[in-house]
Amino acid sequence: MGINVSRTADLGSNEWLQRFVGRHHIAHDDEAFWNGLLNYNIVLPENSQDQLNLDSRLETLCQSFIGNNLKTGNFGSLVTVFLEKTSELLSLSDQESNMHVWQTFNALFIIRSLVKYINETGSEFQLLQHFEALPSAELVQAAVELQQQTPAESATIAIEATEQAAAAAAAAASAPVYVDGAKFETFIDALVNLIVVIPVKEFTYHLHLEAVNMLITLLSVHLFAQQPTDKSIVFRTAFKCQHANVLMSALLHFVARMVEVPHTMFGSSSAGSFVFGIAESLLSIFTFRKQQDVLKASSAVGGELSQQFRTHYPLANQSLLLILILTNHCTAQENAYRASLFGCADSKDSPKQGTVSFQIDFSAVYETLCRIVTIDQATLLLYLLLHRNERFYRFVMQQQDLEQLVIPILQTLYNAPDSNSHHIYMSLIVLLILSEDEGFNKNVHTIMLKNITWYTERTISEISLGGILILIVIRTIQYNMLKMRDKYLHTNCLAALANMSGHFRALHPYVAQRLVSLFETLARKHTRLDAQLKEPTDSAVFVNVATTAEDMLQDLGVLEEVLRMVLEILNSCLTNQLVYCPNLVYTLLYKRSVFEGFRSHHAFQDVVQNIDMVVGFFSSRLQRVQEQHGELGVSEVLEVISKGASQWSSDRLRKFPDLKFKYVEEDAPEEFFIPYVWTLVCKYGCVHFSSESIKSVTTDIAC
Repeated sequence: MGINVSRTADLGSNEWLQRFVGRHHIAHDDEAFWNGLLNYNIVLPENSQDQLNLDSRLETLCQSFIGNNLKTGNFGSLVTVFLEKTSELLSLSDQESNMHVWQTFNALFIIRSLVKYINETGSEFQLLQHFEALPSAELVQAAVELQQQTPAESATIAIEATEQAAAAAAAAASAPVYVDGAKFETFIDALVNLIVVIPVKEFTYHLHLEAVNMLITLLSVHLFAQQPTDKSIVFRTAFKCQHANVLMSALLHFVARMVEVPHTMFGSSSAGSFVFGIAESLLSIFTFRKQQDVLKASSAVGGELSQQFRTHYPLANQSLLLILILTNHCTAQENAYRASLFGCADSKDSPKQGTVSFQIDFSAVYETLCRIVTIDQATLLLYLLLHRNERFYRFVMQQQDLEQLVIPILQTLYNAPDSNSHHIYMSLIVLLILSEDEGFNKNVHTIMLKNITWYTERTISEISLGGILILIVIRTIQYNMLKMRDKYLHTNCLAALANMSGHFRALHPYVAQRLVSLFETLARKHTRLDAQLKEPTDSAVFVNVATTAEDMLQDLGVLEEVLRMVLEILNSCLTNQLVYCPNLVYTLLYKRSVFEGFRSHHAFQDVVQNIDMVVGFFSSRLQRVQEQHGELGVSEVLEVISKGASQWSSDRLRKFPDLKFKYVEEDAPEEFFIPYVWTLVCKYGCVHFSSESIKSVTTDIAC
């Protein structure tokens, strides 16, 4: 890879870097200097500690850069070199471009390191100043003279020019740097072109990764500034969106293809050309053979899978995070990235002309999301696609292997103690969105599962996907019972069950037991709270009477809403699917006493009447059979129920509206999503920011 290769350990004493951050201007066409500067190997930081070690080695150099660049304009020269090298890549063959890709990557890594430092220690305006800073005429002339001399003469001239350069620098420092954003905008365009136009190959992988990381680092100005993004020049430039469709297409392709990181950073590759037009590269984008599957989704969930994903598929990981940044900012105004993601279509379909932002293989997206949906950022992308992209939602509803998507989501909920509250919420909302489709609610009861080893509360040899879904949602409600004031979580859980209830079929005996036990548990708590509230106010029960009584009343109100919903879910199943749910009828007969206290309660009596009518009908039939044949076993009771169900008519029951709940995003969703997204960037991303400088991440997940 060339001679005089620099390494991370000696960055602080590197003569090329010292000249770059020094007081002399370096012209963008000084090939000798740039070839010297850009011949280095860097071990990319893999974690926060690696980044901290690198930052400490670069600290002195960065301080010199901040002090001198506004006078020398060397950062602008480096950006120009990067722009030229990026442009040249399009005309080079693979054999010619290995060195070129290496140096382009190195230039971009230096730019990103400096941008990150400015963001963490300065302001957005200072960042733009450094992009646009131009050297004085005196410094330019001195640089030209240095280029024209031999090395020995250059050293002499450099010494003689010090006083002249210092005087010129002082004069330049007194004049403000004019910022028009032109160079910065050109730089953004170049990054997008690099991501979109140049195909990903083994030796370009890290260059693409660095370009994506560069965009994330630029947009991280949000973390370190307190101004809203609609006032940010960085965001306004990035969101001008001339390339929104092609950029979102490329990023989503990176996620869907999930290409494994090469073993070497800039290895050799087969012959070929970089000359790919945008249209061509997106129609036949990134033709890779499937890599050996590194992720073991069935055994690795949560943080473990996140670490594997980041380590083995960093380009997919960073692209996914960038998609989330671009689509969740600036939602109050027109966001072309958001519209692009929501308007994409399956490449196998032929949608009407002009209605599609871009096309992508939905099968590849779906398969990848199935593999990584236990990761926060993947759940969030799935949510966006299901909630906002009607084509993708319809595609998912047509899949025959829904268990591949649903089971990992259920595992996230089952492992709730190991997940953060935001991830639990998003997983529940995804289930709620899925349950809005009647086909989904029917299909989940036809998909049979065997030996669910991760469900350890009870050994179940065989159960339907719908059955395990009901069990996990009930468990989620009960797990959060101590947080009963969290009405939002319970509402989403119960709404999903309610949407499914009219299609419950062939419920496993344990599922039927858990449904009725949910009501029983809530009923006991309701009775206890109600009794405490009816005690005299001077009772020793209350430490602080006013506050505690108010809290209890609030808890009681929430409990009554939840109890009502559970009763309506049971009633919906009995009204629509009684003949297909003998185990539920059996459990209601066995547990009929739990409803006694609610027959006369004004909030429940209308629904309880329906349940009583069903219980009464089957009780009388069982009593007649028992009078004739004596005590009955479980199988015999179920046989009586099955025969009775064939003679039962739901017309006897009081009619209630069908339970149909639809997820509606709350007002100002950015207040939830933006801090959440940046927390994920800090926690799971490949770019590590200084946590001490971050001002804007406010979620409960540590960065």
